[in-house]
Amino acid sequence: MAGSTASPRPEPPRDCPICPRLVAYRAENRAVHPQWFNGAAPSFGDADARLLVVGLAPGRAGANRTGRPFTGDFAGVLLYETLIGCGFATGRYGARADDGLILVDCMITNAVRCAPPRNKPAPAEEAACRPFLAARIAALPRLKVIVTLGDVARRNVMRALDLRASAGAGGHGAETLAAGYHLINSYHCSRLNTNTGRLTPAMFQAVFERAREALAEP
Repeated sequence: MAGSTASPRPEPPRDCPICPRLVAYRAENRAVHPQWFNGAAPSFGDADARLLVVGLAPGRAGANRTGRPFTGDFAGVLLYETLIGCGFATGRYGARADDGLILVDCMITNAVRCAPPRNKPAPAEEAACRPFLAARIAALPRLKVIVTLGDVARRNVMRALDLRASAGAGGHGAETLAAGYHLINSYHCSRLNTNTGRLTPAMFQAVFERAREALAEP
């Protein structure tokens, strides 16, 4: 159901050369922390998933360090604990890629796969990485619900589906039917949003409870 911009493969190579600024930033991090993953973070989860969670980009000391989306930084604590509580994951989140955590009927990816400086990818970098997002969506044969973490992720999903970025409502809890998928948007589970109270654990859990309900709908 994804749009015609889809790439033939859903995952970029670890040393993806497409975006010069992100390549340079990756090299800077590798020079200081050669033991880190320092690459395009691959999607993580169930290849037969009906739920896809889409974030914006890897954190420098999160997925860029561990090689797994939302792993090793604050945002991952709330995300994975919520997924476990809602039945979309089993095991215990240990903030590392080898913690044994397993996603159930769920996959996690990012709109931009390489860590950007100051956690802010440029619009051109979002566009360059979007074919991988389109291909990731298309490669999930049973996909039904997409949870986007933040409006930037939501807009990238819309564009990956060959729709206008402004299609559908934005904001926390907003729902849209797009290209045959049920999209649910959430505020991003960042430390900034949780520390300020803009996003509470209960609000975040409600999004995934709604996703569970949507999966059960005909």
